[in-house]
Amino acid sequence: MESNNKDSIQKQNIHKILAHSHATQLVLFLFAVFLDIVFSIKIFTDSTLLTGAGVVFLIFGSALIFWAQYTSHHLPDENITKESFSHGPYHYVRNPTNLGIFLMVVGFGIIANSFFVIFFALISSLVVKFAFLEKEEKILTAKYGEPYLEYIKSVKL
Repeated sequence: MESNNKDSIQKQNIHKILAHSHATQLVLFLFAVFLDIVFSIKIFTDSTLLTGAGVVFLIFGSALIFWAQYTSHHLPDENITKESFSHGPYHYVRNPTNLGIFLMVVGFGIIANSFFVIFFALISSLVVKFAFLEKEEKILTAKYGEPYLEYIKSVKL
C-alpha cells in the first residue's frame, strides 16, 4: 500500500501544481483589484513616501523570481545531496518564486495604496502554502528522498 502511495505521488507533475499555485495567486490578485475599484479602501493618507518602498518590493520580488528560475534550471541530475538544493536563493528560502510573487503584489498594493491587494496577497500566500506547497514538497521528497529532507530541515522558510 505504501508503494502505491509513493508511485502516485511521483506521477504527479510538479509543474502542474506550480501552475495551479500561480494561477490561484493571479485570480486572487485580480479579485483584489476588482474589489479595490469597487470599494477603494485606502491604507495610507499620504502614499507618496511609500511609493518608493513599493517600487523596491516590485524590483526585489522580480529579481528574486529571475534568480530562482535561473538557479532551479541548474540543479544537477545525478549525485543529489542536501547542498544540491542550497544554491542561489534556495539557500535562504525553499520557495523563492512564491516569495517573489508575494513581494511584487505587496509592492503593487503599496504603490496603488490598496487595502484589498495587500490583504489578498496575504490570503493567497496562505492558500498557496497550505494547498500547493505541501503537495510540491511531498513530490520532491518522493523524488529526491533523504537529501531533500535534510534540505528542508536546514532551510526553514
